[in-house]
Amino acid sequence: MVKTPAQRLGILLALMVVMAATRMHHSLLHHFDALPDASWGIFFLAGFWLRGTGRWAFPLLMAEAVAIDYLVISGQGLDFWSHYCVSAAYWFLVPSYFSLWLGGSWLARHQAGLRLQTLGLAAVALLVSWAACYLLSNGSFYWLSNSVPLPRSFAAWSANLADWYLPFLQTTALYVGIGAVLHVLATQAARMLHADHRAGQSR
Repeated sequence: MVKTPAQRLGILLALMVVMAATRMHHSLLHHFDALPDASWGIFFLAGFWLRGTGRWAFPLLMAEAVAIDYLVISGQGLDFWSHYCVSAAYWFLVPSYFSLWLGGSWLARHQAGLRLQTLGLAAVALLVSWAACYLLSNGSFYWLSNSVPLPRSFAAWSANLADWYLPFLQTTALYVGIGAVLHVLATQAARMLHADHRAGQSR
C-alpha cells in the first residue's frame, strides 16, 4: 500500500507514542511484566510500515529511545553514565534495533499482500531479525558491561541467553501481532473505501 508523507508521519508519531508509554513505564517500574516495553516490536513494525524512510525515521526512533532512558534514569536522581544498564554495550542498541528495522523492511519488500505466504515470511523475518537483535544486545551487555561480575564464560552467557529468550521473544511477538491485526484491518478498510469510491464514480 502506497503511503502519503502525511500517513508516514502519522504512523511514526503513533509508534513513538507507544514506545514512550511502554518504555518509560517499564523503566520506572523495573518489572518486566508490568507493561512490557514495546521498543523491539516498534522497530520491526516501523521497518515494515516506513520502509524507505530509514535515513530519518530510524534515527528519530533511536533518539527517542535514548532520550526516554536518560529522562527516566536522571529523573530518579541517578547519573545516566553510571547506571547499571548504561555502558559501552549500551551503544550496541543501535545495530540491535536496526536489525529489527531491516527485518521489517525486508518483509515489506517481499510480502504478497494479505495471503498465507505473507504470514510465513513475517514469521521468518521476525525470528531472524529478533535473534540478531537479541544476540547483539544480550551479548554486548554480558561481555562489555561492568555490571556483569567476573569471571565471564560462554557457559554463563548461554545460561543468561536461555533465561531471557522466551520473555523477550513473547513480548516482541505480542506487539508485532497487534500491529499485524491493525495492518489487516486498515488494509481491508482502505479496500472497502476504494471500492465504494469506484462504485460511486460508475453511477
